[in-house]
Amino acid sequence: MLILSFLASTQAAPVSECGYTPHRVFNSTDGTFNDLEMMMADLAKADVVFVGEEHDDPATHRLELAILEGLARRRGSVIVAMEMFERDTQAAVDDYLAGRIDESEFLKISRPWPNYATDYRPLVEFARMKGWHIIAGNVPRKYASQVARDGTSVLDKLPPAERDFVAGEISAPKDDYFKRFAEAMSAHPVGTGGNKSEAEAREMTERFYLAQCVKDDTMAESIARAYDRSMEPKPLIVHFNGAFHSDYRLGTAARVGTRLEKARVVVVSQVDDGLNAARCERRETRLGRLRTAIEFRRHLIEVIDARRLMTDCAAPAKRDCNEQQQRLNKETQRASWV
Repeated sequence: MLILSFLASTQAAPVSECGYTPHRVFNSTDGTFNDLEMMMADLAKADVVFVGEEHDDPATHRLELAILEGLARRRGSVIVAMEMFERDTQAAVDDYLAGRIDESEFLKISRPWPNYATDYRPLVEFARMKGWHIIAGNVPRKYASQVARDGTSVLDKLPPAERDFVAGEISAPKDDYFKRFAEAMSAHPVGTGGNKSEAEAREMTERFYLAQCVKDDTMAESIARAYDRSMEPKPLIVHFNGAFHSDYRLGTAARVGTRLEKARVVVVSQVDDGLNAARCERRETRLGRLRTAIEFRRHLIEVIDARRLMTDCAAPAKRDCNEQQQRLNKETQRASWV
């Protein structure tokens, strides 16, 4: 298995009619700028591409559509897989793509996320226009909730038709993914009420982690099934998910790796550089509203032009820009940590 990563730095911008806008990427290895098309060219050579998003960031959703548009120019056969649809809605997704039901009926039965109209509808409609298949890959929420309460033994009691909505093989190793999950839980405690003992808090974390892994394994199995069942030449599968599911090549990305050992998997992570727009306006204008960083194989291509960063920002803003640059450099570990 070969896993590559890209890092995209995003910033809010007005919505345009076209999802694609030319962007430059800065290659820190040779100190040159390239454009987003280089990333598209490399993604097009992959078997599976993970696009990790911040669910409530409009800029990342515009980049997602740009990725599909860029891949459409290079690959005739693409499958779009989405965390945002659950396995038991696959029939509804298929019926809508085939024109057997209208959009109104589709939305009634597919349980779309609240931000579907603004953020995910463009992806679905683009795939529909291209005639691409869409995978509703996630586990139905009710089963993940049951696992969080009572463990995976509840899955054994499901009727066969329902059991197939959940991955056949589920693993929840206490690895780096668990450490990151536990840290996130401790930073944003759920349902503790401030009265949980340390042992109780850890038990709750482990139960929620198990439910998280059920989601990861189910999405990974959905991707692997689609890939294995596809005829040669194999299609490119692009999976859209919350960044936590694929950051650091963990979660769903790692589980696809175990199921498709020979597949070339690429992970795209998106981060907000957090720069103060008012104080660094000239820098934003030059580097564009959406800046993308790429790592080709072992070479991290990160979006930062340090010289322009310092000359474009007003003198009083230099300290702030330095701090934000350091934070963005730290974020690149999401895409470069091996």
